[in-house]
Amino acid sequence: MAAAGQRVLAIAMRSWPEIPRVEDTDAVECDLTLLGLVGLIDPPRPEAAEAVQACKSAGITPVMITGDHPATAVAIARRLCIIDEGDAILTGPELAALSDAALAARVEQVRVYARVDPSQKIRIVEALQERGQFVAMTGDGVNDAPALTRANIGVAMGKKGTDVAREAASLVLLDDNFATIVAAVREGRRIYDNIRKVVKYIMAGNTAEILTIFAAPLFGLPIPLLPIHILWVNLVTDGLPALAMAVEPVEADVMKRPPRSPREGIFTRRMWHHMIWVGALVAGVSILAQAYAIHFGSTHWQTMAFTVLTLAQMFQVLAVRSDRESLLRQGLFSNRPMLGAVLLIFLMQLAIIYAPPLNPFFNTAPLSAGELALCVALSAVVFVAIEIEKALVRAGRIYRTRRNNPV
Repeated sequence: MAAAGQRVLAIAMRSWPEIPRVEDTDAVECDLTLLGLVGLIDPPRPEAAEAVQACKSAGITPVMITGDHPATAVAIARRLCIIDEGDAILTGPELAALSDAALAARVEQVRVYARVDPSQKIRIVEALQERGQFVAMTGDGVNDAPALTRANIGVAMGKKGTDVAREAASLVLLDDNFATIVAAVREGRRIYDNIRKVVKYIMAGNTAEILTIFAAPLFGLPIPLLPIHILWVNLVTDGLPALAMAVEPVEADVMKRPPRSPREGIFTRRMWHHMIWVGALVAGVSILAQAYAIHFGSTHWQTMAFTVLTLAQMFQVLAVRSDRESLLRQGLFSNRPMLGAVLLIFLMQLAIIYAPPLNPFFNTAPLSAGELALCVALSAVVFVAIEIEKALVRAGRIYRTRRNNPV
């Protein structure tokens, strides 16, 4: 019955002519007649096995710690695909016989612990942490509170969890569903990804503005941007797409990536490289537009440099919606607020260029069709370059990721 995943209770009886007054329970609970066995089962939710697989794909190692009989624990763990046939488990008595060093040596190979007492749960958590693991612990009882406190993240059950467990935990799971934890991990990764994308986009754009202003005189060119241009870029070109980026949908591979190290900052080496070379490229095409106009005697050189800087950042924000996937695979309409923001900024930029009342205020001039086409073409170079970078990432040529498995 235990091997079928049931918790087994034995029921026995003894008849007494009157209630015994002996305080020694061993003296009372003897000479009993076995009546039978009762099997209780708390089957895993249908979505639990899928959630466990999602954890494994995301580099998260599920570990079962229970006070149940080893056979019961193994049956449930196999049903959830936590362990495979032939994998070893560790019981409470076996764990008690291990020293801290011996436990630390085995803790990363054990996936199921049975007949474990509260103090041993803390030992398991501490052993994993000593091995550099980031530990999230779930529990619902009073005896789980110490381990919930000791873990990096304690997760208590909101429905059947005790008040003590909820107070000791970092998070409370309102529906008591393990799959909700996986959904929270997915959402957390989406939010973190979007924060990084916004920072990367804004920092690359600001780098482009700085390099454009400082590099142009080095090539013997006049200052390409006025303060009003910089203000426009910072308020409109940076602001609207950044807001739209906050609602960027979760990427398809978000639960197939290895987890990042808790010690990793938001500005990684890859992020610095991207911001510098993209900022330099945007600045380069802006100065190139300015130099082209001046070389051929056009008086619209400042408008062209300003337009290329603005449109290049629009192409940039479309490309950085994903660190790996091509925009063609994502689709333009997968983030409608972003598409709307880009189109709105493009129309506003055209209004600045071609609306006579706005020309004096922004110090712009109407461009010819050829000049506008050149600005769009130079701006599109940024999109192509970022897509090439992502293709190299997908091919594993650059920015290889190191794994850091949490438990």
